[in-house]
Amino acid sequence: MIEGTTLHGGIRSRVRLFQDDGEVRFRRNGRDIPAHIGAVVSTDRCTVLGEGPARIAVVEHLLAALHVLSLWRGVVIEVDTDELPILDGSAEPWLPALEPLGREASSPPAFRPTTPTHRRHGSSEIRVDLGARGLCSEIHFPHPAIGRQRWCGAPDTYDRLLPARTFGFLHEAAALRRAGLASGASLENAIIFSDEGPLSPLRFPDEPVRHKALDTLGDLFLLGGPLEGKLTVTRGSHRLHVDFLNHLIAEGVLEADQ
Repeated sequence: MIEGTTLHGGIRSRVRLFQDDGEVRFRRNGRDIPAHIGAVVSTDRCTVLGEGPARIAVVEHLLAALHVLSLWRGVVIEVDTDELPILDGSAEPWLPALEPLGREASSPPAFRPTTPTHRRHGSSEIRVDLGARGLCSEIHFPHPAIGRQRWCGAPDTYDRLLPARTFGFLHEAAALRRAGLASGASLENAIIFSDEGPLSPLRFPDEPVRHKALDTLGDLFLLGGPLEGKLTVTRGSHRLHVDFLNHLIAEGVLEADQ
């Protein structure tokens, strides 16, 4: 059992993880919600999955941990609220509960794009090029403690993203709470930047971009298998990631490795 405060609702949430055959899925009030792109119902400040009236929000950190561990099948995530706990704001606290579930003998077939593909939303862009699997993430914030940051890595380095925490800005806090968001945010579960800098020490000098890359891995998990290609994300967001995966599927530019 894992429990903690939720980021947006600010309430306690309890999670039980166990093995079962089939796809990775969430369970809420006896209803299963697949961890699949077709179940996404919202991307407003987090990724939300739903099936009928059931909803599970802030799934991206747990899904990123599953991605890094290559646990693509056989896991059920039972939740007693509509939002996963934020824990320390990173994906790392999920590892002790996931690792005993074991790795599959082999990953599912990778999805290989047949042509380079990209999507753009304003100044945000995501692109996949043919070649070996890898991820480059870039962010740019007009803040003296962040600025322009870039992280690139291959699957054997993705575990370096797991400790990177979610972040936000002190000047946005009041507006977010009026909108019903970030009610549970604190220095224990997020990096909060004042105008001068972070209010608590960073784990890495480039922790913000590492967390953005972590979010990308979590959303990519919703494809149902690894994406074989080099992914480049500039100013990524959950909306951009989900739109990109839906575009790949709709355009029929993916083929499964045999």
